[in-house]
Amino acid sequence: MIEITADMQAIIKQAILSFVATVNEDGTPNLSPKASLTVVNGILFFADIASPKTILNLTHNPSIEINVVDIFQRRGYRFKGSASILSPGDDEYLTIANWVRATNGPEYPVDHVVRIDTTSINPLLSPAHVFANPPRSQEEIRMTYYKKYAVKPVGE
Repeated sequence: MIEITADMQAIIKQAILSFVATVNEDGTPNLSPKASLTVVNGILFFADIASPKTILNLTHNPSIEINVVDIFQRRGYRFKGSASILSPGDDEYLTIANWVRATNGPEYPVDHVVRIDTTSINPLLSPAHVFANPPRSQEEIRMTYYKKYAVKPVGE
């Protein structure tokens, strides 16, 4: 398994929303948004709150890819690996289920928890990072996209 760095954890926490790709039985892709991606002890997990197709796909083929991008930093990561489906009663399941309910409320169902054993991690960078000439700082990029989306950082 590949190490999840502090920067990767920060991007996951800041971005909140990630996208999980699995493979349908007919070989076509299935893409599902997740707001429960988290890192515990250097391992990626997400909760099955409303993901019956994702879970079904993973029972047939554990291959998974997760993309997470902070829209203001215009960067993120692509995590590839193999998924394991954890059921209620498993210690890791309980850790993630308790976190989801503490974060969102006790009414949130957590049918399963998915653990991802990462096999590759690659950075995702937008053209704002790659093609800007002269290169722009992370702060310049962030401020540009705050303005573009008409938002202000929390605390300002």
